[in-house]
Amino acid sequence: MVCPYDLSVPGGVQAQVRGLAAALHRAGASVTVVAPSASGRAAQEKAAYGFIGVGKAIGITANGSKAPVAPGPIPMVRTVLALRRLRPEIVHVHEPLVPGASLAALVAGPRPLVATFHRAGSDRLYRCEGLALRGFARRLDASAAVSDAARTTARHVLGNRLAGTEVIPNGVDGEQFPHRRNLEETGGGHGADGPLTILFVGRHEERKGLVVLLEAFEILQRTACPDGLGACRLVVIGQGPQTQGLKARFAADGAIEWLGPVDDAEKARQLGSADVFVAPSLRGESFGVVLLEAMAAGAPVIASDLPGYRLAAGEAARLLPVGDATALAEALAAVLGNARERARLAALGGERVRAYSMDAIAERYLQLYASLGARRP
Repeated sequence: MVCPYDLSVPGGVQAQVRGLAAALHRAGASVTVVAPSASGRAAQEKAAYGFIGVGKAIGITANGSKAPVAPGPIPMVRTVLALRRLRPEIVHVHEPLVPGASLAALVAGPRPLVATFHRAGSDRLYRCEGLALRGFARRLDASAAVSDAARTTARHVLGNRLAGTEVIPNGVDGEQFPHRRNLEETGGGHGADGPLTILFVGRHEERKGLVVLLEAFEILQRTACPDGLGACRLVVIGQGPQTQGLKARFAADGAIEWLGPVDDAEKARQLGSADVFVAPSLRGESFGVVLLEAMAAGAPVIASDLPGYRLAAGEAARLLPVGDATALAEALAAVLGNARERARLAALGGERVRAYSMDAIAERYLQLYASLGARRP
């Protein structure tokens, strides 16, 4: 399995690669992940699957985000040599158009070759790259996309060769996100007498819409809280190019707690103890796996009404107009002020997430691999 992004850096694609590799191993497959990694080797040595690092990543702006990739010729050559040395039955490459390890696998890696496309939405550079690489798309023996939006993007940039692309959504490992009840039994929750907690998890960049949530929180405190909603706090996880500016703008609000980047265990704890999880993204979300993680942890979810989020959440979340801080404040007041509504959303989320277990997603990929002649474990 080839990942273009540094596995030691938090990110949606990286989490899917790690989770899928572990699930495939549980199913009996032998898996090695090839990816850039500045500091992830030690962590991967403890994983059930193998890991080969091909170089140190640098941050490159793409799709409104900063991507940790290793685009130079040395990491690309290392990728091809590692794949040829491994002689795998299947090479599964994530985001094959991303320069570095994934692009190297697409252009010169051994076959059979399976690709998974994660990106939704394309800019001019991405379309030009796709046009230049359309000839290499014939090397793909099978392809999948994490959503209809991601499949549409892939087809748009690579053409009709991807007509048979299957939608296989992202997955979530529910065991990594203990339910609220378990946290409260061990003292991990905030307790009945604590403030109601709103949680945000994500990179602090324009497309993630954190500023919309911060503005909504201001409205909530000014309007709903004085009317009897009670004390509220906002916990913000992550960092990014907007962090300092947003902190300066909202620094006077002592009810906002800025945690910065956290590890998976702390993220799970925060998700499990939140009274509501909010994903206010503005665009560019091919699939809302973070919504599923919140649901797996028992947190009610409010999110922007984006196609990727709608695909992930269905009717199990409150979906709101994109970028509307007033509507978000009203939804927060309605959910935080009604324990029954929170319980209803949490129950719907728990049901929803079962269909997206990482083991179920791994089984779909095993079927795809077998259709190309790979032996079932």
